[in-house]
Amino acid sequence: MGQEKVALVLGAVKGIGKAIGLALAQRGIRTALTWYDWEDSLDSMIHDFSQTGTDHEIIKINLLETETIQSMVEQVIRRFGRLDILVNNIERGGMPIVHGSYTRNQWDLEMGTSLRAKQWVFEAAYPYLKQSPDGLVINFSSISGMVGRSGPVSYLFNEGYSALNRGISLLTETWARLGAPQIRVNEIMLGIMDTRHGHGTRGWGLLPESVRHEIIEHTLLGRTGNSDDVVKTCLFLIEDAPFMTGSVIRLDGGYVLGGDRIYPMPPGVE
Repeated sequence: MGQEKVALVLGAVKGIGKAIGLALAQRGIRTALTWYDWEDSLDSMIHDFSQTGTDHEIIKINLLETETIQSMVEQVIRRFGRLDILVNNIERGGMPIVHGSYTRNQWDLEMGTSLRAKQWVFEAAYPYLKQSPDGLVINFSSISGMVGRSGPVSYLFNEGYSALNRGISLLTETWARLGAPQIRVNEIMLGIMDTRHGHGTRGWGLLPESVRHEIIEHTLLGRTGNSDDVVKTCLFLIEDAPFMTGSVIRLDGGYVLGGDRIYPMPPGVE
């Protein structure tokens, strides 16, 4: 990939964001990595990125405070001189099994983190991505934007979270038009992933065993996804998809399709 490229990875203190950031740093891409919550994971983050041997900067920022976003992006430019890749990973998902009935505060936190912050980070990064010879934005969303609060994931997806994730796809399409031809903008729509609604989250642990089983049964590949699945998809977009923009990759193991099985032919029918 070369030492020249610079990536900004949001929400990189743990989980999927951290795995993506590490994969890029291990390939020689200089990285700026944001964090705010989960301070107990910070020491591990600092250690693991220091082991990559690639220049990086860890930035603490509350992306709900949109007035600080422009200065954060300018900090990246001062440090590295350019920006080529934006990984718009930031999100907050309200799980009914954890948070119960909606409050206005929970709704606002989800909208402000998962939707509004993406918009203003893109706005701030846009002129620098436009200067890159190969600018790329990867938005992250959830299949909640397709399935809503329905079926076995009703315990995991609130209606507000589902609505905002449908909105992310509109941002992806709009930004692809704005950025062309210099910037490719694509979206990875996640299903039930470990550390994000699946294994390793409080919500998954609170689900009745029967519901966890139902979610797996509803997924054609019979498992939840993991960070490695996401990293491989990101690397595909970065390395092997120069003609792809405005697209949504549904990385859900077939959950969306899993409710409709194909019945075998009845006896006597050829």
